[in-house]
Amino acid sequence: KGSNPGQKDLKPGSGDDSLDGLSNAVPRCPLTPSLSPRKRTTSQSKTEPPLLRTNKRTIYTAGRPPWYNVTGTTFKEAFVIGLCGGSASGKTTVANKIIEALDVPWVVLLSMDSFYKVLNNEEQELAAKNEYNFDHPDAFDFELLVTVLRKLKKGKSVKVPVYDFTSHCRRKEWKTVYGANVVIFEGILAFANKELLKLLDMKVFVDTDSDIRLIRRLKRDISQRGRNIGGIIKQYNKFVKPAFEQYIEPTVQSADIVVPRGGENFVALDLIVQHVHSQLEKRKLRWDISALASAHQGQPLPKTLSVMECTPQVHGMHTIIRNKDTNRDEFIFYSKRLMRLLIEHALSFLPLKPVSVETPQGGIYDGRRLSGKRITGVSILRAGETMEQALMAVCKDIRLGKILIQTNHDTGEPELHYLRLPKDISEDYVILMDSTVSTGAAALMAVRVLLDHDVAEDKIFLSSLLMAEMGVHSVAYAFPKVRIITTAVDKEVNDQFHIIPGIGEIGTSAPTDWCESDDGMDF
Repeated sequence: KGSNPGQKDLKPGSGDDSLDGLSNAVPRCPLTPSLSPRKRTTSQSKTEPPLLRTNKRTIYTAGRPPWYNVTGTTFKEAFVIGLCGGSASGKTTVANKIIEALDVPWVVLLSMDSFYKVLNNEEQELAAKNEYNFDHPDAFDFELLVTVLRKLKKGKSVKVPVYDFTSHCRRKEWKTVYGANVVIFEGILAFANKELLKLLDMKVFVDTDSDIRLIRRLKRDISQRGRNIGGIIKQYNKFVKPAFEQYIEPTVQSADIVVPRGGENFVALDLIVQHVHSQLEKRKLRWDISALASAHQGQPLPKTLSVMECTPQVHGMHTIIRNKDTNRDEFIFYSKRLMRLLIEHALSFLPLKPVSVETPQGGIYDGRRLSGKRITGVSILRAGETMEQALMAVCKDIRLGKILIQTNHDTGEPELHYLRLPKDISEDYVILMDSTVSTGAAALMAVRVLLDHDVAEDKIFLSSLLMAEMGVHSVAYAFPKVRIITTAVDKEVNDQFHIIPGIGEIGTSAPTDWCESDDGMDF
């Protein structure tokens, strides 16, 4: 995709677009927990090359650095490259060559072909007889195209239609795209609309000889779209060639760069890549984690924070899970108990509406019901995944999403590597789960992802077993409407940004440290 959550043949996104292929590469962990004293772990890991090689492909696995500042506001838009040219001029080939040469993660390729209008019955009959002009501006849904590209440029999640060239209609399932640092938009009329031109940061016209374009079109339409030679030639002479001369060729005047010979022009491609790299470098904004740590010192805790009452029972369980000598079995058991209590506490903040029901005895009971469509749980991997069992135990048939965020140890920034969110999450109340929150950097990124998917800020409930004051302030400062819920708040964070006194780390980047089994969660 996008919407990872990488680059090259894997594009970042949400929904069905994910790193499912990673599962075979991850070693499985034992199902039976050891009863030996629990080892303290940290999220430190060795720096690995940002490549994952499988039998079928090589995936660029570098994460997406923050596209927002410490206030949670998007500070940079995606860089949009527009590619225009005649039919079969090699626009897609040029786009793929640019993506390969850029070597930048989180690149989205958006094709204008996805935005053909839905044909009515009369137009369907014309298309079946090769009498419909697909190269005329009226054939495209420019209103939808501009809306999608504008949202994608702003970093929002978008749904892109999938056009079926055999049946000349849109498929039922649309593709979700999210998380672009660079958007490459290609189409025969990419420069034909004034609103589209305003969204393009760089405009490239691919100029290819008309005879070569005709030969390519013949090969493509016969092999990929099930057309016959006679129909293709007829359509080319009647619609394609006149449309190129009238609508496409004149737009070369809007181009910043003209690329003769398409994907074989390596000099032109190199110039394009150099320019994009320089523009991306100008847009970089590094986070200062140390400044984030000191920004809110001495300030009172925000009103959006709710700390679960420290009853003798809760205090006793904290004593057990914080003790470095507690064995693994007890740590798991009492962590689960606390998580269950935390989730129950978080659910008490959901809005309820009055409702009357009839009892089996025929009486009327005045009760309460969730004021909304549904609840969705989203865990910040890997540690947040340990809280899913507690959520599923109290919310029947709840939908779950996952976001993988890891720290880049060279820059100190959080990076988004993967996400999978349920469909139509924008309508839900979201329980966002992470076992511990120290600086709040990962939580900030996770909330920003949810907002980019149109989840309302006041419908997000960040739930964590333990938080540092720094993390609480960071989240509340950036997103004042997000409800923050925890069992305890510790005052300090050390030089490695670990909570003090803390409980160590639940779940790490090493998949052998914990896993989910039929008996529960192994930490």
